[in-house]
Amino acid sequence: MQRRELTPGRTFGVVFEHGDDFFDTIKRFCAETGVRQAYIPMFLAGFAEAELAGTCERVGDPKAPVWSPVYLENLEALGCGSIAYDEASGEVVPHIHAAVGMRHHGATGHTSHLLRAQVQFVTEMLIVEIVAPPMRRVVHQSLYNVSLLSFA
Repeated sequence: MQRRELTPGRTFGVVFEHGDDFFDTIKRFCAETGVRQAYIPMFLAGFAEAELAGTCERVGDPKAPVWSPVYLENLEALGCGSIAYDEASGEVVPHIHAAVGMRHHGATGHTSHLLRAQVQFVTEMLIVEIVAPPMRRVVHQSLYNVSLLSFA
């Protein structure tokens, strides 16, 4: 287990515009405000379409992560995540999980890692900047090359 006391910085309320690309908007927000690392304790959203990590196929290694996309439309969503900074690329790396309900299918639900989404009507998000310690994603080769959050 890793454990570090976090020093919060600024707290933002962010409202996305209809039609925004979810991840591009987070990255644009970070570029405009100088946020390099943060927690997203919650967001409420409507998505015209989204892709979540998942599969209905048999997998060779059930312990391995699944990265194939499940495409969904007309969704209500709530979720949370974190933002870390990748020094090699010079970009922020959002890590978001979401629970979504399909409006036109009895609010049938799906929950997983959010891969892509387009905002429909509304997305309201809280972003809490973390000023210390540095938060990085470190690739763990022994865990299927998954990038895990690390406190430098």
